[in-house]
Amino acid sequence: MAETIQQLLRERSTDTGPAVRFGDRQWTWREHLAEATTEAAALLQLVDPQRPVHIGVLLGNTPDMLTAMAAAGLGGYVLCGINNTRRGAALARDILHADCQILLTDAAHRHLVADLDLPGVRVIDVSSPEWVELLAQAGHLLPHREVGPTDTFMMIFTSGTSGDPKAVQVAHLTVLFAGLALVQRFAITADDVCYLSMPLFHSNALLAGWAVAVGAGAAMAPASFSATGLVGDLRRYGATYMNYVGKPLAYVLATPEHPEDADNPLRVAFGNEASDRDITEFGRRFGCAVWDGFGSTEGAVIVTREDNCPLGSVGKGFPGVAIYDPETVAECPTAEFDAAGALVNADKAIGELVNTTGAGLFQGYYKDKSATDDRLRNGMYWSGDLAYRDSDGWIYLAGRTADWMRVDGENMTSAPIERILLRHDAINRVAVYPVPDETVGDQIMAALVLRDGAELTPGDFGEFLAAQSDLSPKAWPRHVWITDDLPSTATNKVVKRELIAAGASPAGGLRWTRQGRAQVYTSQE
Repeated sequence: MAETIQQLLRERSTDTGPAVRFGDRQWTWREHLAEATTEAAALLQLVDPQRPVHIGVLLGNTPDMLTAMAAAGLGGYVLCGINNTRRGAALARDILHADCQILLTDAAHRHLVADLDLPGVRVIDVSSPEWVELLAQAGHLLPHREVGPTDTFMMIFTSGTSGDPKAVQVAHLTVLFAGLALVQRFAITADDVCYLSMPLFHSNALLAGWAVAVGAGAAMAPASFSATGLVGDLRRYGATYMNYVGKPLAYVLATPEHPEDADNPLRVAFGNEASDRDITEFGRRFGCAVWDGFGSTEGAVIVTREDNCPLGSVGKGFPGVAIYDPETVAECPTAEFDAAGALVNADKAIGELVNTTGAGLFQGYYKDKSATDDRLRNGMYWSGDLAYRDSDGWIYLAGRTADWMRVDGENMTSAPIERILLRHDAINRVAVYPVPDETVGDQIMAALVLRDGAELTPGDFGEFLAAQSDLSPKAWPRHVWITDDLPSTATNKVVKRELIAAGASPAGGLRWTRQGRAQVYTSQE
């Protein structure tokens, strides 16, 4: 049995089943991996073996990206996924931080690096005649190394929602384990088609998309995510499985519903960070099973849903997953709820998700010992995610460690409030965050994106909040902003620091506020 992606791809090299479907073209696994072998051979002729053999990819979700991923596996070198939404100095910083000797790009992205100072980096446009000639001159592939299970397959940058992105070293074993686990869980076979519309430079697409297809020998359909184009793509490519991260289900559900939406081949959608409402609605509307879990890019903390998972919970943790107080380094007590279901011991029950057994599959951040050490403290891995656990072991997310708010002397977190606000049918997406109180501490602000065509008035919103028996009076947002969109990363994660920086008076949209303990909102000009 294969122990590395390198070994698994070699096993696939004679398969004649479909591997890639893109536009009107199709490649078999044998054809796809033959191209990847040639690419690896060409690149290894160009690199300096005395430097880290790191190849950067600044590409979209295209067959070229899939070839680059397979080539790295077969060639035994490290692929560095470069976020193609980064710009200028930030983009250069990522490329240089990863020690890329070569950066593969294409006509659609070449302009992003045209004026950047990238010493020691050779930029190659894979849509250019130069690349065609290099491939034609490639000889037999002699891999850079025969990799072991813990060798790095790919470097994936974190989303950067709370600072500069960090380069996570993702091992061959991690990719193999993630892919084969999902293949088994969802009974994926070579007859399936995996729809890959999440950015392939990110861990979700790597571990919950590409690794699944490689593990099963299923076909891959790379695409750019489009809320309005999803169903057409599913039908066009015969996609039976898709992965997602962040808010794409919400984006799709914001589009008008059609009676024939369920007439598509999709069987399973798997991902993380979808709300309970979106999970239910997407499954109903498109006639598929939706499974949502929790896992960080680092891979050290994994939480999975089970069939009887209660509303609001992300599931139960793998062995070693627990919730600890970062100050006392003691496990937090279980959550207690009142008769209405409101959490009554948040100060004690909410803590940081940890892996008590250590780093798990986390191999550390590349060239960032300080950040790695911050994650690995007291013999445990600290995720930076806040959560609480009920008496049956179900885990509920409460936000990031930066999401703590001090409201009228009480500690609160954003995620529980966001879950309640999403119960309103008019609200499609929401972000809850702190803004400074006029005297001391914080006040709560909520940025709302409504469904297409939906309306919401200050009176309606106040009546809705008053009807939520599990919403603490202190958790009512002081300020509300109705906006067309929320700032987000390429992987659909809301960038709250931009919202916080805008304060209580952001530009554009509609703003409401309430005074003191009043439950009445008034519009602000």
